[in-house]
Amino acid sequence: MPDQPKHLRGDYRFFHTITTRWHDNDIYGHVNNVTYYSYFDSAMNIFLIQKGGLDIHQGKVVGFVVSSSCDYFAPIAFPETIDVGLRVARLGQSSVQYELAIFKQGEQEACAAGKVVHVFVERATNQSTPIPATLRAALEVLVAE
Repeated sequence: MPDQPKHLRGDYRFFHTITTRWHDNDIYGHVNNVTYYSYFDSAMNIFLIQKGGLDIHQGKVVGFVVSSSCDYFAPIAFPETIDVGLRVARLGQSSVQYELAIFKQGEQEACAAGKVVHVFVERATNQSTPIPATLRAALEVLVAE
């Protein structure tokens, strides 16, 4: 397997801090791989709600995950505090590709890095729709150089 590129804290624009939970650990004593996706989901949605004004309960537009992946470099476990870094790799008319990374607090290299694609749809029809202006403006701040 070729060397993975380094995912460094300074490459990300927004951070969400999470404390791992007892039930995040699996039988091997580290956070189970599927749990990383919930950390990604939390960071993306906190950003969209706080910075983009996304109304997850009554809004006319919602984001659906249509693709996701994660690469793992080092384990994390309970109890640890982690930072989930977020940036935007691609901003389309109705979709956004996020890049995320999980960092142990104080560390510069990621323990894991992933990609998630959201397609924004009208809640009533589940049909894709252009990203609303307030969300787009918030996402533009996260676009990676």
